[in-house]
Amino acid sequence: MMRTRPLKVALLGCGVVGSEVARIMTTHADDLTARIGAPVELAGVAVRRPDRVREGIDQNLVTTDATALVKRGDIDVVVEVIGGIEPARTLITTAFEHGASVVSANKALLAQDGAALHAVAGQHDKDLYYEAAVAGAIPLIRPLRESLAGDKINRVMGIVNGTTNFILDKMDSTGAGYQEALDEATALGYAEADPTADVEGFDAAAKAAILAGIAFHTRVRLDDVYREGMTEVTAADFASAREMGCTIKLLAICERAADGASVTARVHPAMIPLSHPLASVRGAYNAVFVESDAAGQLMFYGPGAGGSPTASAVLGDLVAVCRNRLNGATGPGESAYAALPVSPMGEVVTRYHISLDVADKPGVLAQVATVFAEHGVSIDTVRQSGKDGEASLVVVTHRASDAALTGTVEALRKLDTVRGVASIMRVEGE
Repeated sequence: MMRTRPLKVALLGCGVVGSEVARIMTTHADDLTARIGAPVELAGVAVRRPDRVREGIDQNLVTTDATALVKRGDIDVVVEVIGGIEPARTLITTAFEHGASVVSANKALLAQDGAALHAVAGQHDKDLYYEAAVAGAIPLIRPLRESLAGDKINRVMGIVNGTTNFILDKMDSTGAGYQEALDEATALGYAEADPTADVEGFDAAAKAAILAGIAFHTRVRLDDVYREGMTEVTAADFASAREMGCTIKLLAICERAADGASVTARVHPAMIPLSHPLASVRGAYNAVFVESDAAGQLMFYGPGAGGSPTASAVLGDLVAVCRNRLNGATGPGESAYAALPVSPMGEVVTRYHISLDVADKPGVLAQVATVFAEHGVSIDTVRQSGKDGEASLVVVTHRASDAALTGTVEALRKLDTVRGVASIMRVEGE
């Protein structure tokens, strides 16, 4: 039987995403009612600038007092799309305490305080859903914590930031330098005026923390994620990648150790074979590659940002939470029973591509090979070229730990015949 009393929704934030959420709630009201089993009503919209014209939104619903809105007591669901840590954290906690479930797109807050927020939601028997926090419109959070709940996930690797993928794709396809590609991304609206959060990997690291926590049933905080930006990637790096049949992507990688006793989470640029599905992800798109025991290899692909795609994920969560509300139930909360330790980056094992500037004279290769051997790093291939007393030496290793590679590079820098380390890049996806 269809319930006639509407479920009331409070919207915190009415920017690009929030305004699109409000628009879809209005234009698709009949469909949402049919799918949920009750009407949904936008009961209030909290904003910082109330005088701004917001097309399609009743001005009487607009308020600058977000705290009063979430404390009303008649609100069924709070949709938080303001971002940042505060006041979002306090508002979400207050919403739970006053009887509302929460749908959030706040990756930074969830990566930092997700466990605490889940705990408060559990105390008050309320839902906390956040599909929109990772990879925009791509259904990813719910498949990981529901569809694959009976499986054992071993690895989650993906492109989870559209800005960086656009820049790297432009550098690869046109030969543009980093700054030139960034300028184009900014002009097209893919990059913020201050792109630091994207290009230095902070955005991707927050998403990696969320994905690792869900995939491995372990609490993983932002501080647990190794982070390395992509501002030092050069056209020469792409040339080297092409010689190996690879391209370069900024990857978020979450892995379970081979013995199953620990996990790692990291974000950094990496060479990836052109044969890997992630290598073909172009422009500002996102994609996440999941490897599990029973399901095998799965890939989720689509637009990872923007008002409409992100609003789509928010509305999907809103429908699920409203259904739970009608049924007097809650969906899955935090699953951290495994409580696996998060290993430091030094223990991560992968392949490496190292480019060295060396003296062009006999014996240099032997010296370099000796250093690698002394640190237990096995060499896969070596390529040397040069003239007029200077040379370039490119070494690709077999799998080695980050700590072993770091020690190797430190020792190489001490050789008189090594003029400098031009670049070091990990090789993933093999």
